[in-house]
Amino acid sequence: MKTEKNLGNCFDHYSFGILIAIELLMSFTFLGYIHLSPISVTIAYLPILVAGCLFGPVQSVIMGTIFGIASMYKATASYVMPSDAVFSPFLSGSPISSLLLSIGTRTLFGLLVGIAFVLVKNKKYYRLWIGVISAVAPKIHSLIVYTTMGILFPELGYNYTSTFQLTFNNVVFMIICVITVEVLWVVYHSDIIQKIKFGINHNNPYASKKMNLFFIIFEFFMLCMAVFSTIYFYQRESYMLEWNEIIVSQKIGADLLLLQIQFLTSLLALNMISIIFLISIYKYMSYKEYKGEIDELTGIMGRRMFLYHCEHVENGWFLFVDADYFKSINDTYGHAVGDKVLREIAMHLQNIFGEDGKVGRLGGDEFAVIIEKSITQQVLEQRLQHFLEMISGILSEKKISCSIGAYEFVFKHKVKDLLAETDEVLYKAKEKGRACYVIKAYDKQNNKTTI
Repeated sequence: MKTEKNLGNCFDHYSFGILIAIELLMSFTFLGYIHLSPISVTIAYLPILVAGCLFGPVQSVIMGTIFGIASMYKATASYVMPSDAVFSPFLSGSPISSLLLSIGTRTLFGLLVGIAFVLVKNKKYYRLWIGVISAVAPKIHSLIVYTTMGILFPELGYNYTSTFQLTFNNVVFMIICVITVEVLWVVYHSDIIQKIKFGINHNNPYASKKMNLFFIIFEFFMLCMAVFSTIYFYQRESYMLEWNEIIVSQKIGADLLLLQIQFLTSLLALNMISIIFLISIYKYMSYKEYKGEIDELTGIMGRRMFLYHCEHVENGWFLFVDADYFKSINDTYGHAVGDKVLREIAMHLQNIFGEDGKVGRLGGDEFAVIIEKSITQQVLEQRLQHFLEMISGILSEKKISCSIGAYEFVFKHKVKDLLAETDEVLYKAKEKGRACYVIKAYDKQNNKTTI
């Protein structure tokens, strides 16, 4: 069984994707701003803190860069205040300085925040440190931005001293930052989220690869629809203004186009969140289906999943393994001991054959193995002999043994044919007195299988 460390990290990637979409929504809609008179607080860079806390510096840098690009884009409109226009390389008169101010400062902020969370990660009072970093982060952001403005655009009258003006708005935002980051950290590391995370990250045979193509096509379709809708409304808006004899200058037309693109970006962000949720739900439900097909007692594949897997194997070996006189073990030593025997048999089968194929429990004391890699009959005999030796010592009071039938197939078989052929070989092993194996291998010279 794979541990969580060996699995992919889809859940974190999906969560980060949702965070990016939320950042775009907050930057391009009213969601990034709180207006409760007389309070006006900007919270659009909260996702940077969340990314740094939950994921690390790389993610917080990416988030900071996205926030900077969004700020630069909004500052390009002709109706912005002079203090905002300096963030646009098209309006400030100094493109390089504006890029450093709008994107460079937010990227640096993301880097510093990410590093700060990493440095306190192993501290004794980590949760307390999370709160401290979240509380001072707004002032760090202000310090970086105001200092850069003072250096690059001194005519505006801003400098690093502007950071130290503590207002009621600043206090409110500090509280919002602390509460948001702390709550999301608790939720993200809660048991239920960790279970969902494991399920989404888990690779299982019930998650169809064809669904990935479906999601790609669906996403492309939604993207096209959003673009077409934006173009349509922009054209109808221009037509409506002309119909009402409202003359739209080139400058106003450019501003209207900027707003339409901003609206399109918000739509795409919502679409991104929707598709990520759809993929996540599909993967988790596939995992739940997979989980239901795992044999609860032994932890290996149950009958349905094992046979489903066998349908896709082209060639190899198919094994039937029956525990000898298992009913008498249950009757003599009890079901707890019987369960132990079954678990040990499954474990040894998994250890010996798991790297080359799959192991399943077909029911009761019956196990099956399908070997998908090419191994010789001699190697197979060595492994089967080793298996019989290993299980013989499961119980100190009784020698445990199994009857084994092995059938080699060189082309794709129907599962029912594999079962029938191998069952016949298993019957031969039981006729020989059990506690042994019988192999029906493929004879290349005569082009047939022989025992």
